[in-house]
Amino acid sequence: MLTIYNSLSKQKEPFTPIKPGKVGIYVCGMTVYDYCHVGHARVMVVFDVVVRYLQSLGFSVTYVRNITDIDDKIIRRANENGEEINQLTARFIQAMHEDADALGVLRPDIEPRATDSIPEIIAMVQRLFDNGYAYLTDNGDVCYAIQKFADYGKLSNKKIEELRAGERVEINDSKQHPLDFVLWKAAKPGEPSWESPWGTGRPGWHIECSAMSTHCLDNHFDIHGGGADLQFPHHENEIAQSECATGEPFVNVWMHNGFVRINDEKMSKSLGNFFTVRDVLKRYQPEVVRYFILTSHYRSPLNYSDQELDSAKQALTRLYTALRGLPDTNESCPDETYKQRFQVAMDDDFNTPEALAVLFDLSHKINKIRSDEISLAILLGGELRRLGNILGLLEAEAETYLQGSEMRAEDLSAAEIEELIAERNAARAGKDWAGADRIRAELKEKGIMLEDGGQGTSWRKI
Repeated sequence: MLTIYNSLSKQKEPFTPIKPGKVGIYVCGMTVYDYCHVGHARVMVVFDVVVRYLQSLGFSVTYVRNITDIDDKIIRRANENGEEINQLTARFIQAMHEDADALGVLRPDIEPRATDSIPEIIAMVQRLFDNGYAYLTDNGDVCYAIQKFADYGKLSNKKIEELRAGERVEINDSKQHPLDFVLWKAAKPGEPSWESPWGTGRPGWHIECSAMSTHCLDNHFDIHGGGADLQFPHHENEIAQSECATGEPFVNVWMHNGFVRINDEKMSKSLGNFFTVRDVLKRYQPEVVRYFILTSHYRSPLNYSDQELDSAKQALTRLYTALRGLPDTNESCPDETYKQRFQVAMDDDFNTPEALAVLFDLSHKINKIRSDEISLAILLGGELRRLGNILGLLEAEAETYLQGSEMRAEDLSAAEIEELIAERNAARAGKDWAGADRIRAELKEKGIMLEDGGQGTSWRKI
């Protein structure tokens, strides 16, 4: 049975959806003012795998991932660039989709944007007013009164009296309590604004997700996900405002993925130590990046380095090599051991490192028997591909992956490589071993590895 670590209860729990057979999941998406970095890629890949696995178990999943397309950072960046806000956000929404598509991340079922959700946001703020949890400040902002919610801090295990107004908490002298947060910001000159019962303004960051998630799913839904940095204050505030607005529990299971780290520091734009997805994809195939992300359990830190990506490339190459020369098949594999082990790993809080280990054991079995039991090797190859697909891996043709799907201008063409292989074969036939070795070395220097086998010589990119 699937168990998931619930950040709210701080333990693994058997997963039982609210509605039998159906799962609603909401994940905090990108704030679109810049290109996605590897930390963003981890969020996208992790929850893509969660959705894929839930679907593989037979659940009907409604996956919602929002877009924050209005906030202080967006306004500041647009002003710096001298461009309209909607032009800036449109550009980076397109870039985000390009990066996600490259990484094999399936599009969410629903992708609401904050600026398209203003009526729902205003309605939720109004309910908080009606229920006595919101108040209007002297400067025209609408704030949430955290001291009126007895359970405030239940996700992050923080107590109001121990908290201090500091990082990510706005200092505002007109607040009743330093940790009260803004639901609706009064309009400022030159900023986008919308009409509301409290005057023109724009939504605060926290209220966006509560309004979008409950509108797209329900007041009470199954899973809410995001990065570990969002537990406090963002997700804590989501719980407070949602439960006080609806009078219902908000979310059953909270999932948070760990940070991507460089030199023991969290990768982030604010620290300036980030690598954009598109820059990394100039050097590594997208599936290598995806594989790298899955080598660490989603709740653990992920250490970014060229060495780790190189290791991921080598590992993924070994899996594709096991599939090389095996035709695709939809026939069931008679040996269900690997499928069962894979499910045990994934049922244990989506343990992708253990699931990858099962794929390697399966690939070793294929390599061991393929020369003597080709029919069984084909069935095992089908199983390897099916299990890999649940992780969003092994979706390419083996030859396409191993030979590189894109050729750079400086690369040898496939025809040139095959011509050199033919020359080497002729040299070997004439016992010109030095000539054959020279051609192999020449190809290796150009990033091409030759592999001699019973069916001739094949090649792949190093």
